[in-house]
Parts: sequence; structure tokens; C-alpha cells
Amino acid sequence: MTSIVPAEAASGQAGQPGRTGRDDDGAQGPVLAPLAPRARLFPSLAAVYRAQLSRARVARIPLLFVATFQSVGIMVLMRGVVDGGAEARAVVAGSSVLVVAFVALNLLAQYFGQLRAGGGLDHYATLPVPPAAVVLGAAGAYASFTVPGTIVTAVTGSVLFGLPMTHLWVLVAVIPLSGAALAGLGAALGLLAPRQEIATLLGQLGMSAALLLGVLPAARLPEPIGWARDLLPSTYGVEALSRSFDAHPDWAVIALDLAVCAVVGVLSLAVATWAYRRAAVR
Repeated sequence: MTSIVPAEAASGQAGQPGRTGRDDDGAQGPVLAPLAPRARLFPSLAAVYRAQLSRARVARIPLLFVATFQSVGIMVLMRGVVDGGAEARAVVAGSSVLVVAFVALNLLAQYFGQLRAGGGLDHYATLPVPPAAVVLGAAGAYASFTVPGTIVTAVTGSVLFGLPMTHLWVLVAVIPLSGAALAGLGAALGLLAPRQEIATLLGQLGMSAALLLGVLPAARLPEPIGWARDLLPSTYGVEALSRSFDAHPDWAVIALDLAVCAVVGVLSLAVATWAYRRAAVR
């Protein structure tokens, strides 16, 4: 049979990428097109953050209201027991950071546990984004929802216990650093838990620990419980915020507390990133 395809067209198609043709040395073989470059960390992080923020905006706002109402209710109850002084500062600081723990630790542990159980990690694994971008983007989005509730709780507690609000700007550092530490812990718990129910349980236990060890004054805790309090990431954010209510805060100690919180945040997010890689390849 005689071909109707012109010889020039046939020879032109043979040199196109992805088709069989001759290499430079004359050998017959496939010519493959180059793959697209892998997405960079910060553009990927921004994209995941925006997507998570948009997704969780409607679903998480009612839960944020619950977290704020819960913290304010705890302060109202403690008002009948604590009159003022260092104990009042501890109650207000612990209740404020508790909002961060409820969202960044508890809800994020549940989210990643659900994502792993439902096969959602397979979707993220197919995207050309670094694993750190997925973890940091989700953690940042959940931590962002804690900002209004934490500010409302801190202001309400200051009015309720008669504390000065001059240095409440410390929340600008306390919220992101505590949020990073607790979000990394929550993501790691959700990704390492073998089942979704266990991830939910671990998130609830973590929030309960933040409630009991953060809101209750440290001086009233037994010594072994005090050691456990020192291991909780949110403790250092609570201490920094509590010291800011002093008439003359010790800024060096506050900076040290925030530095410890930052280091714990980096470590917990690194563990969460490793847990994501581990869960995504299974």
C-alpha cells in the first residue's frame, strides 16, 4: 500500500519530543520531554495555607466560638476562687492560650487523623509540593483562627480580674509561637495515631492537659505534676503572657520563655513533617 503522508511531514514528526526518533549518535530510541521543576517551599506553603484557610473558614468558626466561650467560662468560675495577684495572672494567661490549644492541637489532631483514615493524604502525596508545605500550611491556617478568640479572652480576663492591659501586645509573639508548638504537636499526634478514633482521643487529652496544667496556678500543683507542666509546649507561652501583666515585667525572662516556645515549635513541626512523610508512603 502506498502512503499518502508526505516524506517531509513524516521526518518532522520523528524528531518531536515523546516520539521515536534518532539520537545524536544515530541510535534509534525514544526522545523524552523534561519534567516540570518541583514547586518551591514558600509558594507551595502560601497555596496550601490559602486553601486550608478557605476550607476551614466556615466549618471552624463555630468551634472557635465554643473555644472562646469555654475559656471565658473558666475564668468566670475561677473568679470565685482567685482574687488577684499571681494566681489571677496565671488564670487569665492559661485561659487565653487554651483557645490556641483547642484549635491548634485538638482540632488539628482530629483533622490529620481524619485525613489519614479517609485517604486524603494520597491526594496531597500526588501534588508536587514539599511535605513541609502541607504540614506548615495546615498548621498555620488552624493557628490563624485562634487570634480573635485569644485576644477576646485576654481582654475579658484582664477586665474581670482587674489586670493591666498595657503589655497585651505580647500576644503578637505568644499566639504564633504557642500556635506553632501546639499545631506541630497536634499534627504529629494525628499523623502517628494508627486510627482516627485514637487521634481524636489524643487531641482531647492534649487539650485537657493544656487546661489543667495551664489554667491552674503552678504554685498549687504537686511537684510531679509541675514536671509534666514543664514538658507541655504551651506552658512557656502561658508564662510569658502571665509575666507581661506585672507592673514592671522582666523582659529578659519573657524573651527566654518565648525562645523556648519557638524552639519547641520548630522541633514539633519537624516531627510532624517526618510523620507526614511516613504516613504518606504507607
